[in-house]
Amino acid sequence: MTLSSLLLLLFAVFSSAGGQIMLKHGMRSAAAAVQHGGGSLVMRAATTPWVVIGLLVFAVSAVAWMSTLARLPLNFAYPFNALGYLLIVLASSTVLDERTSLWTWGGSLMVVAGLVTVMAGQQS
Repeated sequence: MTLSSLLLLLFAVFSSAGGQIMLKHGMRSAAAAVQHGGGSLVMRAATTPWVVIGLLVFAVSAVAWMSTLARLPLNFAYPFNALGYLLIVLASSTVLDERTSLWTWGGSLMVVAGLVTVMAGQQS
């Protein structure tokens, strides 16, 4: 695996997680706007900047993911999504102020341990 392939893979994972966080933030705003002012959630979401930006970032991550799949075996690339789980748990608790239990942290760390195990197996 080349450094550029690894960086592309990490970009795909990080941008996917970032897009999800932006979508959550935007949907929270859209839902609050509907609750206070009425209207359609779909229309509010479609006009909420964080939702639009989140969708764009998520689309960029999809293109990066497809490029990654053209370069790397799926059985190596896919476990890197475990980093996305950890990033989302971290961001949801710090950026979005969502409650996160020790069980969630423990499970997320076990998923990352699985990634480390897969990576170690690739080196053999």
